[in-house]
Amino acid sequence: MEKNEIYSALKDIVKPEYVKMDEPLKDHLYTKLGGNADFFVMPTTFKEVQEVVKFTNSIGIRHTLLGNGSNLIIKDGGIRGVIMNLKYLNDISSEGETLVAQSGARIIDASRYSLEQNLSGLEFACGIPGTVGGALYMNAGAYGGEIKDVLDYAYVVDKHGNLVKRNARELDLDYRSSNIPDNGDIVVEATFHLKPGKYEDIKAVVDDLTWRRESKQPLEYPSCGSVFKRPPGHFAGKLIQDSKLQGTNIGGAEVSTKHAGFIVNKDNATTTDYIAVIEHVQKTVKENSGVDLEREVRIIGEDKA
Repeated sequence: MEKNEIYSALKDIVKPEYVKMDEPLKDHLYTKLGGNADFFVMPTTFKEVQEVVKFTNSIGIRHTLLGNGSNLIIKDGGIRGVIMNLKYLNDISSEGETLVAQSGARIIDASRYSLEQNLSGLEFACGIPGTVGGALYMNAGAYGGEIKDVLDYAYVVDKHGNLVKRNARELDLDYRSSNIPDNGDIVVEATFHLKPGKYEDIKAVVDDLTWRRESKQPLEYPSCGSVFKRPPGHFAGKLIQDSKLQGTNIGGAEVSTKHAGFIVNKDNATTTDYIAVIEHVQKTVKENSGVDLEREVRIIGEDKA
């Protein structure tokens, strides 16, 4: 199919105002980096997600899911095919000790909602900037808690476009990983089992974790958050700091002077700059300590021609 035909067909599936062509992805990423998407769609129902998957399968083009772009780097050449953003699937509700959140909701908002409902268990997520879907995708965690501790089950759209229920154990949730990407699943809703608590006690934990995050992380600059996984027996930030890499920059990308585990877009960086800093950090830390730093952040897309 020609590009305009694909564009027209997508507007028959998703509301026309929520379908865009040649959309700049830097407008949707925390790093403010990245090239364009051929097609950018924002479904508002599970059924629309299913139909987009079935359509892309039928014409042999890729579909790629984009959350709120907090743990993602997209290359300067952008992404071919269809990008799906689920920002309008953002409902959050609760009944008893169960909290249900659609995948486009921010996990921070799910944490805040649980506080208002006097439910404990999601305090650790009060500073994680990703979506609920993204949090499941990478088993997000912070301050001793992680998604697998509280997830009951999720609904996903599988690679064939079917809506499927998956229990938490079926997702193989591990340190910053799951089998969601390998299976080609798209999370559309998650159900968490929490515990009743006192508002004052839950809020005290949330306030403490928020202060710890804001005082230590370089939130004043665009970034993708923590770049590297924690190596066994080490802390990535400490290894980078000990290698005297803080302040190191390539182009407009720089290893944060506030938190060594972050790389910030200090001055109109390109994705190429950002990736070059990541690779320089990995190489230098390996030379200095013998430790291999594994990326937590995902890098996708194509190099600029």
